[in-house]
Amino acid sequence: MQKLTPFLISCVLLLGTAACADDVARTDPAAPSPGELVEAPTTEERQESLEQSQSETRRRQLDADIRAREERTAALNDGPRNPEDLASEVRSKLEANIPDGLLTVEATEEGLITVSGTVSNEDQLSKIEPLAKEISGVNDVIVDAVVAQPRG
Repeated sequence: MQKLTPFLISCVLLLGTAACADDVARTDPAAPSPGELVEAPTTEERQESLEQSQSETRRRQLDADIRAREERTAALNDGPRNPEDLASEVRSKLEANIPDGLLTVEATEEGLITVSGTVSNEDQLSKIEPLAKEISGVNDVIVDAVVAQPRG
């Protein structure tokens, strides 16, 4: 059973990754694509994103997702991390700690993470790199995110 659990977790994560049509991880569906012109979200968009990310169900999902990935990584520890898995884990970490950020996360096989999008203040912007580096397999972080106050 102990060997079966990591296998099942891996299968679920693999299916989830394969089911995603987009190859970047986003903290919110409204997060801009990499290289896209960044526009500040409206006050309503930011509030809706904040409410969704702070719901108890979403917090439990994020915590379970992070725990499952940490267990999988520890169990497999078989070399470089899959970029999609790494990006998704960093995205979960950022979403849990910067709930109203509209961020997009990309990763390479070498463990280079690029975070773009918007946050609402400098404090959140300064949290991105240290939070991303807490994830096993992250070697370097490029922060292309900007501070953008809600418009409207």
